[in-house]
Amino acid sequence: MSDVRTCPTCGAKAKYKIKDEKETFTAIQDEEAFKKVGQMKKAMEKFKIKAENLEKELQELKSKK
Repeated sequence: MSDVRTCPTCGAKAKYKIKDEKETFTAIQDEEAFKKVGQMKKAMEKFKIKAENLEKELQELKSKK
């Protein structure tokens, strides 16, 4: 994930980088933010499904004892 900070010039959220000892701020576009949120939602859904499957497997193993 990118390092996001508040731009000291305009006060907007921006990607922060240091290149050749120079700080740079790049504005985050709404489109980028929506894309990242979409990616995070998909990842969370995958982890949720994995967790549910592991929970079921654990219950099955416990019931076999």
